[in-house]
Amino acid sequence: MLSWDEFNQEEGISVPSSDTEKMITAAAAPIQTETVAPVNALAKELTGDGPVKTTAQKAANYENHLNTADEKKNADALQKAINDLAKLDIVVGTGELEGAATRVAVDDKRMINCRADLNQLVPFKYDWAWQKYLDGCANHWMPQEVNMNADISLWKDPNGLTEDERLIVKRNLGFFSTADSLVANNLVLAVYRLITNPECRQYILRQAFEEAIHTHAYQYCIESLAMDEGEIFNMYHEVPSVAKKASWGLKYTQALSDPSFNTGTLEADRDLLKNLIAFYCCLEGIFFYCGFTQILSMGRRNKMTGTSEQFQYILRDESMHLNFGIDMINQIKLENPQLWTDEMKEQATQMILQATQLEIEYARDTMPRGVLGMNAAMMEEYLQFIANRRLVQIGLPEQFQGIANPFPWMSEIMDLRKEKNFFETRVIEYQTGGALSWD
Repeated sequence: MLSWDEFNQEEGISVPSSDTEKMITAAAAPIQTETVAPVNALAKELTGDGPVKTTAQKAANYENHLNTADEKKNADALQKAINDLAKLDIVVGTGELEGAATRVAVDDKRMINCRADLNQLVPFKYDWAWQKYLDGCANHWMPQEVNMNADISLWKDPNGLTEDERLIVKRNLGFFSTADSLVANNLVLAVYRLITNPECRQYILRQAFEEAIHTHAYQYCIESLAMDEGEIFNMYHEVPSVAKKASWGLKYTQALSDPSFNTGTLEADRDLLKNLIAFYCCLEGIFFYCGFTQILSMGRRNKMTGTSEQFQYILRDESMHLNFGIDMINQIKLENPQLWTDEMKEQATQMILQATQLEIEYARDTMPRGVLGMNAAMMEEYLQFIANRRLVQIGLPEQFQGIANPFPWMSEIMDLRKEKNFFETRVIEYQTGGALSWD
């Protein structure tokens, strides 16, 4: 075969053997029509048949040949695209575009089962949804920005934390590291598709990203503390109090992730409403509170301050998620009063009571003894206080009478409108959004 070394000679070019000529001739022979001439010309050039040229000339000829072939290939591809577009049936998919032919008025917008153009963001009907989107963007943060050095030293110190405190850290990272993934799956696979309002969808996209950040934050804590990742990430399978919460959440959220599920019937619309109550009032509105109280209590005692700071950022996000979800639930009730029957009210009440009981069991598991200035009995009272708030927020009567908040300092931590936080870090400096309302 011809080697590129033979082109290094300016004069007296070596001519390949007759066998090489035959090979090139045989390769070129089957090519027909307009491709024959350029290929034969190339063969002559490569075999030395024809005018003798310098190395630079031969390289230029070869490049021109390649360019010609590429141009023809590109032209063919472009012509194919033009031909395919000429055959495009614009009728296909008009069902999806129904309602998009005219400009959308505010009154055309609805939370579910809306036929108006979902891509037309303005005019806004639900200004609260857009404001929450803006606040969420202003409150953006990333886990790596939190210094974990003090936590690493404390965790490695055999005398740094008690066994009960270590259990609290491990249990909470085990639950939350997978809980926010379950939440994100429900948002992306079910809620976003079924909510038919563009400004609400805009916030849901932001919330889904924040859930990814939260999962990242838990993983960052686990990795920083050199924990057994297999143990922590499988806790929602293996620890009963953790597994029960995950299973309960999936019971109400998994069915809606089926691509064939659609709203539009009374039964399906009620299933979506139940999903939202389970998702926002229970998963995010109750299941997170025991663990957050425990970790933030450690931060108040100058323990695991990096982990506690991560949880404070996350709690700020989750509170906005909760308030958005409650606004969305109440708006659906307002627009679809036929869904909010006595039976539905009883189901919603039972869901919140069940979630409260599951979180009380979790508190007993994570706090078998008093620790961090709290115990399981105090946590039970606090969770009943939270449950009453959730019930009232969606228009249902309180179920626990004479209950007060045993942890008033939690309200202080949640209220980010202060000059500095407990850890002398930059929670407030980092927050650039509007005022946040916590319940």
